[in-house]
Amino acid sequence: MSDYIIGLTGGVASGKSEVTRRFEARGVTVADADIAAREAVAVGSEGLAEVAAAFGPDVLDASGALDRAAMRRRVFMDDTERRRLEAIVHPRVRAALRATCEAAPGPYAIAAIPLLAEGGGRAAYPWLQRILVVDVPVEMQRERLLRRDGIDDALATRMIEVQATRRERLALADDAIFNDGPLEMLDTHVAALDRRYRVLAIVHA
Repeated sequence: MSDYIIGLTGGVASGKSEVTRRFEARGVTVADADIAAREAVAVGSEGLAEVAAAFGPDVLDASGALDRAAMRRRVFMDDTERRRLEAIVHPRVRAALRATCEAAPGPYAIAAIPLLAEGGGRAAYPWLQRILVVDVPVEMQRERLLRRDGIDDALATRMIEVQATRRERLALADDAIFNDGPLEMLDTHVAALDRRYRVLAIVHA
C-alpha cells in the first residue's frame, strides 16, 4: 500500500510518457490519467452515457464508442464544451487514480495527470504529497506535436494555448525535469528523483 503519492504533470508533448516509463522501469506504479479517462467513458459506462446525453449522439461512432477525434476537435475549439466534458470525466479520473495509487506496492506511487494545473491543482488533488512537472519550451512542444500527431500548425497552437502556461504549471512544482535535451538525460533525472522519493516516503510513513 502506497500513501506517498507523486503527481506528475506537464504540457502536451513535453515528454511525460518518456519520464513515466523510466519510473516504471524502476518498479514504481504509475496510474495514468489518460488511461483512467478512457475507462471513464468506455462502452457501457455511466460516463459515456452522460457524455452522450450532454453532447448528443454525434460524439459516438458506429460501434457506440466515443469518437475521440471528433470530440477532440469539438472541445479544443470551444472552452464551454471542454469544461462540460471535464466536469463529467475529471471526478471519475481523480477517484480512479487515487484508488490505484493507494493500492500500489512499493514506498511510493505516481499519478500521471496531464491536466493537473487545469483541473484544480492541489485543491483538487489534496492527497498528492509532491508535484513533479515535466517542462519544455513552447516551440519544442509545437514541433513535437506537428511531428507526432500529423496535425496542422493552427491546431497544434490551439492545443497548447488551451492548457495552462509553463509558469502556471511550474508554480505548482515541488520538482521539475527540464526535458529540452537528449533523452538519455532523463535517466539521470529520474534516478535522482527516485532516490529522493524513496527517502521521503520512508520519512512520511
